[in-house]
Amino acid sequence: MKLYRVLTGQDDAAFCHRVTDALNKGWSLHGSPSLTFNAQTGQVIAGQAIVKEVEGKHYHPDMKLSEQ
Repeated sequence: MKLYRVLTGQDDAAFCHRVTDALNKGWSLHGSPSLTFNAQTGQVIAGQAIVKEVEGKHYHPDMKLSEQ
């Protein structure tokens, strides 16, 4: 089963730690990160797609992808 997620959040150390945690749990980067600027809050928002191949399981819409 191949899984896909998009991590998003303020472009800060916490976001980088979330991506790093996912990479260390077997996820891989998928494409380039994206950034946008929220003029109302003055924050840069980052997004990064990640994918993971999981053997022996079948996808179901109710599963928590972050726990795979």
